[in-house]
Amino acid sequence: MDRGTLLIHNGHEIEPVTGALGVTIYQTSTFYRKVITEMQEFDYSRGGNPTRKALEEIIASLEGGARGFAFASGMSAISSALGLLSAGDHIIMAEDVYGGSRYIIETFYKRWGLEMSAVDASDPENIKKAVRPNTKALYLETPSNPLLKITDLKACLEIARERGFLSMVDNTFMTPYLQRPLELGADIVVHSATKFLGGHSDVISGLAVTRTAELGERLYQIQNSFGAVPGPWDAWLVMRGIKTLKVRMETQQAAAGKLAEWLLRHKQVTGVNYPGLPGHPGGDIHRAQAAGGGAMLSFKTKTTGQALSFYSRIKLAAAAPSLGGVETIASYPVKMSHINMPAPERERMGITDNLIRIAVGLESAEDLIADFDQALQPPS
Repeated sequence: MDRGTLLIHNGHEIEPVTGALGVTIYQTSTFYRKVITEMQEFDYSRGGNPTRKALEEIIASLEGGARGFAFASGMSAISSALGLLSAGDHIIMAEDVYGGSRYIIETFYKRWGLEMSAVDASDPENIKKAVRPNTKALYLETPSNPLLKITDLKACLEIARERGFLSMVDNTFMTPYLQRPLELGADIVVHSATKFLGGHSDVISGLAVTRTAELGERLYQIQNSFGAVPGPWDAWLVMRGIKTLKVRMETQQAAAGKLAEWLLRHKQVTGVNYPGLPGHPGGDIHRAQAAGGGAMLSFKTKTTGQALSFYSRIKLAAAAPSLGGVETIASYPVKMSHINMPAPERERMGITDNLIRIAVGLESAEDLIADFDQALQPPS
């Protein structure tokens, strides 16, 4: 079935009892025990709720996995997946992933004995070199945040599979509409559903999908124990957002391509990162594993002053953290997504004070270009 059709026809398009064209919101914390001595599927909403179950089944279907799980945020999904590891285990992580993903390992999980090596995952050889006897997991993100670097998922995930350790991929930027890491060999896919899947900047949620039922059962035990689950209303909002994912992603992606091409020619811009641009490093690999360039891009101005001026002068883009909503969002990685990363490490990777990250919304590309042009003019 076409991916766009699957967004609508995923087994939860009609409520079976009433025929309603939508999933019921089961706004309850607990359920009547029919036989007091017997367990039942829905008992207490931390362990399972019918509305949440519908979302979990939908994301599993979209990613092509065995089990899906909904969480209260993207970070709770990531943290729960990392909870599959044990003290003394070693994880290899792409160095330029979302800052919060690295931060949770380098602070919280480090206290519990988890070891981590951050590598440039755009070259699979760097992953091979980082493998240790106690390596138990590989964590990837492509395109990366915020530099849009490309990782060859098939090649890197093969390394994990050959050596017998777990592989996890953050698919937030691409969504299952454009990229499906499980088909390329991943064991777990995670999402910040707050972003493109929710799509309206009105909900905080996270999702995870496992390749196998056995791995899913292990992750369920963590989900149920940690209890970092979304309420039914939040789950319903994400399901609503998923229904329009195709039209939003295609429109936002088209505008992102036009904006990136225009930025590439702008006199005040020194570099543009967008997977859909000809010549983008790893572009051929990206086109082989994804169905488009996506709606995320980043660029650098000549000076830090110009970048700060851009944020104060922009009118059609909200200067804010997050991404994936209907409105264009301009974020400042050094003070937002990667604020907890040491400055020397950021600068080494290219996450500098003059880097601007753009999540393109549903505005007209021409209107965005005109607005960006005035905002990029040198400060007087």
